[in-house]
Amino acid sequence: MTLSLIAGSSNIPLATSIGEKLGIQPCARIDERFEDGELHVDIEHTVRGHDVYLIQPTNPPVDEHVMELLFLADACRRAGAARLTAIVPYFGYARQDRRTGGRTAVGARVIASLIESAGFARVIAVDLHAPAIEGFFHIPLEHLSAAALLADAVRTTADMVIVAPDLGAVKLAERYQARLHLPIAVLHKSRISGSAASEVSLRGIIGDVRNRAPLIVDDMVTTGATIEAAVKGLLAAGCKPDVAVVATHALFVGPAADRLQALPIRQLIATNSVVPASMPAHLQTVNIGAMLADVIARVHSSKSLDDLLVRA
Repeated sequence: MTLSLIAGSSNIPLATSIGEKLGIQPCARIDERFEDGELHVDIEHTVRGHDVYLIQPTNPPVDEHVMELLFLADACRRAGAARLTAIVPYFGYARQDRRTGGRTAVGARVIASLIESAGFARVIAVDLHAPAIEGFFHIPLEHLSAAALLADAVRTTADMVIVAPDLGAVKLAERYQARLHLPIAVLHKSRISGSAASEVSLRGIIGDVRNRAPLIVDDMVTTGATIEAAVKGLLAAGCKPDVAVVATHALFVGPAADRLQALPIRQLIATNSVVPASMPAHLQTVNIGAMLADVIARVHSSKSLDDLLVRA
């Protein structure tokens, strides 16, 4: 089968990078909205009988990007594509993986159902906020991590300590530890008012952080509230004002850029999985295009991904 790439509008530079690594250009497509806001897509290249990879992180505006992914899939399926794979480095709604009350929706499960119904054979994601989301799919979800790429970009020092900003980031911190061979500390945080609140308080620290330079690792930075609370709490606990922050997905919405720039962060590193809503001046970006191109090439040729997948 011929391999074809199609880029959604959420991150065209990443799709271009993947295409360059594979030696192919993403297919031309029309993506427009009617006056009433309805989406219209049209694939301007034949995909009949092709093995098609749709590249669309579902970062903000999440609903628009999810809908575009579904429309592109439907257009390809109706045009005779033999197989569809969704490349969704950042998976929106991943934080809604369980009910927080008796009458709340499980958003991640809804999105999984929508992606399945669009006709995808497989989904590829990077550093899911909740790895359990894999269980929401009846189709294969290949869960990759950018931790090794990001760890290699960190300028380490002998006094560094890897910090998981909450209990959910411990597994991610362990992936960095395997690469950097540094000790780990874990923060216990809580949101001040509800699951969607942008204010966070630090309740405790597990591990030795005094007189150490913290390397805070997370899967995403959204408003920057978690990082702000972590840095202030670490400094109060005796950490050196020599902070590094590494995250896979740099959403940087709302006050994130201002918050991060006001903190003593000497290294701020993220991947190009999404196009940030705002851009702190000192952000260093790590390209995951080669990693995703490698995965696409392996899936297309039915080769193993075992050495690339995240293990629980």
